[in-house]
Amino acid sequence: MNYPKIRFHGAARGVTGSCFKLETEAGTILIDCGMFQGAKTEKELNYKPFPFRPGDIDAVLLTHAHIDHSGLLPKLVKHGFRGEIYATTATCDLVEVMLLDSAHIQEIEVFQYNRRASKKRRGSVSPIYDEMDVRRTVDQLRSTRYGRWVEVLPGIRARFWNAGHMLGSASVEIEVQSETEKPMRLLFSGDIGPDFKLLHPDPEGPVNIDYLFCESTYGDRERKDVEPKQRRKILAHEVREANKLGGALIIPSFAVERAQELLSDLGQLMADGELPPIPVYIDSPLAIQATQVFARHAQELEQEAKFLQGLNSRNLHFSQTAEQSKALDRVRGFHIVIAASGMCEAGRIRHRLKNWLWREAATVLIVGFQAQGTLGRILLEGAQNVRIQGEDIAVRARIRSIDQYSGHADKTELLGWIKERQPVHKGVFLVHGEEEAMGELAAEVRRLLGEEKVLMPCLDACYELTPGGAVAVSEGILPRLALEQVAHLDWHNEVTKLILDINEQLRMIEDDKSRAVLIRKLRRALDEGRI
Repeated sequence: MNYPKIRFHGAARGVTGSCFKLETEAGTILIDCGMFQGAKTEKELNYKPFPFRPGDIDAVLLTHAHIDHSGLLPKLVKHGFRGEIYATTATCDLVEVMLLDSAHIQEIEVFQYNRRASKKRRGSVSPIYDEMDVRRTVDQLRSTRYGRWVEVLPGIRARFWNAGHMLGSASVEIEVQSETEKPMRLLFSGDIGPDFKLLHPDPEGPVNIDYLFCESTYGDRERKDVEPKQRRKILAHEVREANKLGGALIIPSFAVERAQELLSDLGQLMADGELPPIPVYIDSPLAIQATQVFARHAQELEQEAKFLQGLNSRNLHFSQTAEQSKALDRVRGFHIVIAASGMCEAGRIRHRLKNWLWREAATVLIVGFQAQGTLGRILLEGAQNVRIQGEDIAVRARIRSIDQYSGHADKTELLGWIKERQPVHKGVFLVHGEEEAMGELAAEVRRLLGEEKVLMPCLDACYELTPGGAVAVSEGILPRLALEQVAHLDWHNEVTKLILDINEQLRMIEDDKSRAVLIRKLRRALDEGRI
């Protein structure tokens, strides 16, 4: 008998690029099809061919709209996928605006890259997909409700459970029928939300699972349990401290969910007199459109009134056009700018950082997870200089971080969610986490379920899901990236840091003669490297 197989084509020993391929006798299903983020070595996978034929995929089950889960769906459609994409109604609404924004950002960044490349006589690149590919993808979306079984393929049905991570987010339960065995039940967690999430209930899920696929983003972190009032108090403190400096408070934020939570809390703090009236600028067309989607689904939110209060604040301003965005560089006095992307990898946040990072009066407040190799992570780890769009920028702004707006459950919350899914009969695959976080969570889950039941798959690994447990399948195919290349800094990061360090050292040398000596040493090292 041919048992189902699962292949891990993303979010394996890393956080981004979520993509799991389930092969059954009835057909082949993808759970998520997300973009890789982080170091360039990983992001280059977005441009390379899929490790499978898109036309061989029969259906897609989408856990939620974040780009690292949905961002390559138009590429899948562009290269031959013609099946249906199942997601919750709110996810269908959000993913349309997010993918259109993704296509737009690609067009801008590819144009900028090709302009720089032509000056250096390098080859040009093309966007991964365009607006037309997104439109075709949207046509293939099929909305479903939480808790309702849908037949995905003959003999395979799926049910979506509220994951408490963001608007529309879901854990996906899959039941695979068999003529000789009882149905096999699989559960893909998606991203699990934390307790005390501002706009959403605690995550849900079924019990009595055969195989569980669980995220581990914060598998090595414990957060203090803070209720909404405490979270707003922490935010208010950071805003007051930034205000003392007189410059801007720049908040890199995911345009969907995080931006809306911040709007809600800032609006309430000003309404309650905890903060003075402060201009708040949403510098992201995507965040603006996503906020409109949230408003349409306000009845699904736990704090509907508070969300709408923040949305209707007279201090809130939207920068829709490029001209309005550029005008923010001329704003004087203390103000707050919330801009995407949340990891500082693309979009308008990079322009705001270029304008403010070198100023001591500015504060940059990080409010979400930063993957290894991203600009946000590099800033958090104390970089003195960074490179943005080909320019060297000194970091003189205050870099601050608060974790109370994270959309991910911490270690204790993840363990609690896994316990509530018991019994888990066959095994738990830990995914969507960096190696250290995954390893720490794995140790706890092994104590709970047993050593043999916990697996940590590598990129492109394949397992057969048998009634007796998961069996690794070796097919002699090398993974697209080696283990040490996933969720690690790569040579691109090292070169950028080296260039910044050289430039800084040259600036610190007081005379041209000493600079010439250093340059000769560097040139000699380069010449020796060619031999």
